[in-house]
Amino acid sequence: WPALAAPPKVITVLGDSITAGYGLPAAAALPNQLHLALQKLGVANVVRAAGVSGDTTGGGLARVDFSVQKDTDLAIVALGANDLLQGQDPKRTRANLDGIVKKLRARKIDVLIAGISAPTEVGGGYAREFNAVFTGLARAHGVPLYPNLIDGVARRPDLNQADGIHPNARGAAIIAARLAPVVARALAAGR
Repeated sequence: WPALAAPPKVITVLGDSITAGYGLPAAAALPNQLHLALQKLGVANVVRAAGVSGDTTGGGLARVDFSVQKDTDLAIVALGANDLLQGQDPKRTRANLDGIVKKLRARKIDVLIAGISAPTEVGGGYAREFNAVFTGLARAHGVPLYPNLIDGVARRPDLNQADGIHPNARGAAIIAARLAPVVARALAAGR
């Protein structure tokens, strides 16, 4: 008998405007770029966009159960940028993200945390406390961490839209290419 191909892995990206593809057509947005980058690595996959522009970790916690469908193999939790922009207490951000991870794990959905790095301009103490949220959570839950979702793209006018915050199509492709190997490893290590 011919071997049956493994069903594609379902990845849901729970996030904010960056994962919603703010200002980009769906084909150029991060979820589709991640799908294509994973295909290049030989990973049969379906990437679902569950990004809401302006969403905070609190918003993600409120909607995680209906935004991440039960057939999801891996949820990428990419929230925190709007908490940072609003200057929310990192303890609240951590508590919200902790709640999201717990809800997903209780549903037997593997998790990858995609952090965001606070620039030192927001204040060194706040930046350190905020940045520690993501590493601390990944360690506490034993889940993989992608430390900074916009690494290699942030502060690059050629890779961002005119607002200087949201990646353009090239920026989204770079994020996806850097994130894909981490996602592939997380899928291989999962159930």
